[in-house]
Amino acid sequence: MVSPTPTMELSAAEVQSLRIDLAAAFRLTVLFDWHESVGNHFSAAVSANGTRFLMNPRWHHFGEMRASDLILLDADDASVMSRPNAPDPSGWTIHGAVHRQCPDARVLLHCHPPYATALASLYNPEMLPIDQNTARFFGKLGVDLDFGGIANDAEEGERLAAAFQNKCALLMGNHGVSVTGPTVAEAFEELYFLERAAKTLVLAYSTRRSLSIMSDDLAQKTADGWLPYRDQAFAHFDYLKRQLDKTDPSYRD
Repeated sequence: MVSPTPTMELSAAEVQSLRIDLAAAFRLTVLFDWHESVGNHFSAAVSANGTRFLMNPRWHHFGEMRASDLILLDADDASVMSRPNAPDPSGWTIHGAVHRQCPDARVLLHCHPPYATALASLYNPEMLPIDQNTARFFGKLGVDLDFGGIANDAEEGERLAAAFQNKCALLMGNHGVSVTGPTVAEAFEELYFLERAAKTLVLAYSTRRSLSIMSDDLAQKTADGWLPYRDQAFAHFDYLKRQLDKTDPSYRD
């Protein structure tokens, strides 16, 4: 494993704290049943330009992830995939491209939660604003409908990075979701509410009755109304870590 260098934006203590939070996010994803076998990937930038980032090692189950397991990668290092400890190819393709092109995307969580993935599988996967949670993503959810198979080639990664633009989340057609945030807590909160919003919409669709869709003005007002509550992400994530600490604090190792 590569050790953090003095040129990084974060101090050694900050990197360690980031490792712990990211490891917690992996464990929590298992508890919420958003994981998928030993696939999917989460990452967090440690350098100012975003190119150096932490990510899970290849085929390491989320339920066993520890802070020390995370590998440090450089998006500008073309030799990464030729190393014995090379990451998952699709993880490298997606996360390397996003961290290289979107330095403000400090944390990137990619997985296939059931309801959001079901929504992403529809011909029109638009997140219609029918309640507070779905309206939370009004104007903030990107959609990519150009799925090209498992994301193992550079063009796929570059396209997905471009699709984020100024969005906090990306609904990946026929694939899953990716969310970003300035911290692990904030990114995890986006993932949490994205899955809840998708669940509400999918359940509403299942009734086969007409949806009560907010006007654009009301949806925007509701989305803006979430802004004063952004700090609740930290209280929520701290609570969730406390629950992990009660049952299995090994994620901190």
